[in-house]
Amino acid sequence: MGAARPLRVVSAEIQRDGRYLLTQRSAHAVLPLLWEFPGGRVRGGEEDLEALARAVEHRIGVRIDGGERVLEVRHDYPDYSLILVVYRVEISGEPAARAVEALAWVEPERFGDYTFPGADQKTVDLLLTDID
Repeated sequence: MGAARPLRVVSAEIQRDGRYLLTQRSAHAVLPLLWEFPGGRVRGGEEDLEALARAVEHRIGVRIDGGERVLEVRHDYPDYSLILVVYRVEISGEPAARAVEALAWVEPERFGDYTFPGADQKTVDLLLTDID
């Protein structure tokens, strides 16, 4: 891996009635059709929660409230590295699949039924460790 600065990505851990909101990446995205917590890349000049609010509203049409930092992981893909920071948030509104293929409310014991990108799988594994 070169000396390129890792991408910074933020994700929202959204829980309702013991289930977590997952979104499926677009068929045309990098790592297509894999599942993840909703979120996106932090753009230059943005703070994490500002980027998270923008990305969540764009992808699933809801506003976030709060923003407790839960965890951070670094992951190296073949062509790039990223730092993924997960925030626990509440939402206002009902999520809809706007800029994602699909969304699902998933019980933690069913996470194994979904395929995640490498960085997201790390966050899922850590989340499951905290739940147990």
